[in-house]
Amino acid sequence: MTTTTPTQPTATREAIREHYGAIARSGSTSCCTPGGATASCCDPITTGLYSPEQTAGLPDEAVAVSLGCGNPTALATLEPGQTVLDLGSGGGIDVLLSARRVGPTGQVYGLDMTDDMLALARENQRRAGVTNVEFLKGTIESIPLPDNSVDVIISNCVINLSTDKDAVFREAFRVLKPGGRFAVSDVVVRGEVDEAIRRNIELWVGCVAGALDESDYARRLAAAGFGEVGIEPWRVYHVEEARTFLTSAGIDVDAIADTADGTFASAFIRATKPTAKACCGSNCCA
Repeated sequence: MTTTTPTQPTATREAIREHYGAIARSGSTSCCTPGGATASCCDPITTGLYSPEQTAGLPDEAVAVSLGCGNPTALATLEPGQTVLDLGSGGGIDVLLSARRVGPTGQVYGLDMTDDMLALARENQRRAGVTNVEFLKGTIESIPLPDNSVDVIISNCVINLSTDKDAVFREAFRVLKPGGRFAVSDVVVRGEVDEAIRRNIELWVGCVAGALDESDYARRLAAAGFGEVGIEPWRVYHVEEARTFLTSAGIDVDAIADTADGTFASAFIRATKPTAKACCGSNCCA
């Protein structure tokens, strides 16, 4: 499941793997973690996503390497006994939070392609004493689970990193049970994006440059077969918030300010796998 697909450039995937592997090895996301530098260098996308009540009882290492752009466990309505899959589970924070919600009769899978992150997540699982969790190695374009086996798919600022998002959506649709729900947090684009951002590999790694336009996101989900698609931007980003972040990636912030300001947003994205095929007369359509 770790083979590079033709549509996922090797350089991009390896850069992502190395970036997140280094974070797992260091046990820290950035200067935004306790004991780091001043808050002026913080990435505005990944901060302030979980309440102290939610993180209480979780290993510090799971919280420290949280790299999301939202809180999909708050977005998804999880119920006891459900099977949940987290695409790009990282250090495991959303997997562990989901495990609480589905209880001992439920099951949560975390899928990640980075060995160091998987090792960290499994250690966090051990420290948390959670047994209804399994971390799987693989890519989100080729999910190592059977058809119709998952009730809810969550993900936290990972799908934007893939350059084959259609494959991600097809795979998500495949493994969901009929009536299953797709409930993810991701970065979306709300307008034109300067090409300098798209070209910058560091911003692919940093959860910005791979983002889809919100209407394109909805269209691609529908093309994969999903219904009831909804996209709800909840945190819009402005250039001044990300000046240090963008400058460190080699972007001339002042040059792109007019087109980039307010262009990116974190969004809650929901969709449902229909429970049955639509019917045309006596025949059911695909």
